[in-house]
Amino acid sequence: MIYIALLVVGMLGAGIAACLLRDLLAAVVAAAAVSLILSGFFYLLQAPDVAMAEAAIGAGLTTAIFVIAIRKTGRHEE
Repeated sequence: MIYIALLVVGMLGAGIAACLLRDLLAAVVAAAAVSLILSGFFYLLQAPDVAMAEAAIGAGLTTAIFVIAIRKTGRHEE
């Protein structure tokens, strides 16, 4: 039960950080942290297949696509 509370607090913190950060690369990293924490959440809820898919696609592939897009544009929000 304590693990779930820690995951929820971590997810809320990373989500708020992703919304408030002006550096887009840091915001993408915070959003990836939300996705990675969510995959841990799925694992604790006895859904390891969903956790692996979330970690691979949500934290890995989506983050890579966002980083490539940020590299081609500007890093800081104006």
